Parts: sequence; C-alpha cells; structure tokens
Amino acid sequence: MTRILIVEDEESYREPLVYQLTREGYDVSAAATGEEGFDLFTKGGIDLVLLDLMLPGIDGIALCRRIREQSRVPIIMVTAKGAEIDKVVGLEIGADDYVTKPYSFRELLARIRAVLRRDRLSGEASAQPSGDDVPLVCGGIVMNVGSHQVTVRGKDVFFPLKEFELLEYLMQNKGHVLTRHQLIDRVWGSDYVGDTKTLDVHVKRVRAKIEEVPGRPRYLTTVRGLGYKIDDPDDADQA
Repeated sequence: MTRILIVEDEESYREPLVYQLTREGYDVSAAATGEEGFDLFTKGGIDLVLLDLMLPGIDGIALCRRIREQSRVPIIMVTAKGAEIDKVVGLEIGADDYVTKPYSFRELLARIRAVLRRDRLSGEASAQPSGDDVPLVCGGIVMNVGSHQVTVRGKDVFFPLKEFELLEYLMQNKGHVLTRHQLIDRVWGSDYVGDTKTLDVHVKRVRAKIEEVPGRPRYLTTVRGLGYKIDDPDDADQA
C-alpha cells in the first residue's frame, strides 16, 4: 500500500486530508510540526510527502532540504495563495510539484497520482537493461544514466531525480531545440497539471550545476519563442 506523509500544522486541512486519502486507499501518516514530520519520515516506508511551507519550528523549506539530503521520495509542497516566491524556492530545493491553498481535494489527488505515477515509471525505466552503461557526453558534462551519476569538468555533481531526467533528455537530443511542451511531457508526463514555471525553475537549477557562469549559459541555452537546447560550446567555437 502506498504510504503518504502529511506535514501540516492546520488541523482544518490535516484531518480532512487524512480521512479523504485513507478513503482513497492510501496509508496515511500525519504530523503537525516539521520536527515530528522528519521523525516520521526517518522511520522509513514513505512513498510521498505532502508538505506545508508554513510550519512551526522547522519550516517546510528546511524540512524539504533535509529530506532531499537523504532521499528522492516525491514531495508536493503546499503554499499560501499568491506566495509565488515560496513556490519557486520550494522547487529550487527539490520539490516535485506544488499546490496552492485553498485547493480542491480532486486537484490535489490528481497531482498526487501524477507524481506517484511518474516516480514509478522512472523506477521501472531505471531497472530495464539498456544502453545506459554508455555515458552521455556534452563537452565537460558526462552522464552515466544507469548509475545516476554526473560529472561536470571532472567533479561529481548530485542531481535530484527531476533535474537528472531533464538533463538526460536534453543530452539525448544534444544540438536539437526541445520545446517547453516536449520537455514537460517527457519529464513530468503528459498529465502534468502545473504550469511552465516549474520547467524554468529546473532549468535554472541545472544551469547552476553545469555552467561556469550560470547567468551567461554556454551549454544549456534558451531559444526564444521555442524552448531550450544543450550543446557543446567548444564545438561551436571550432566551427
């Protein structure tokens, strides 16, 4: 049975969610503080975390960061209405999706199912024998898909799952422009219900790890009006 951890200090949200998700067939644990949520998470067995940003003690941002230091379990952040900066920060530190209060249970359930489905499909794909032992190379970036390892100019760099999948798809199509919709469909799935800002945030995070000067990207460039492209800048310099 899929186990969901809810970390939410507002009882008016937490208790109905426990009841509704349990009725949907999930095994639900709940915490009212960040500290309690982290304790429950470290006991293991959690398949998805539904995490409120505004928590007493350890807030949602800090808790998301702690979880990401040891796990790639899917995380959906819950933000206050209009708190755009909170959404961006949450995605930058490794959340997979976000939902804004007040939300409908149907919308939240759709996001939970979509995130769990993408995580399951990613796990199944990683387990399949393929040409994953052959690294993807773009200049100083070397990616080994099978072992989930990336080196950038000779240094090991950690990429959370969604960043890894984004970089992988770009490198598989090195030199080709990929539209925003192509990237979203490939990395988040065709049933993704968010907006393109999630993609932009992940591109920014990937650039921060692969570019020498992220503000002046040479590898991962924006093609205005179309999308993004990754290429070896040294090839262009020699042309």
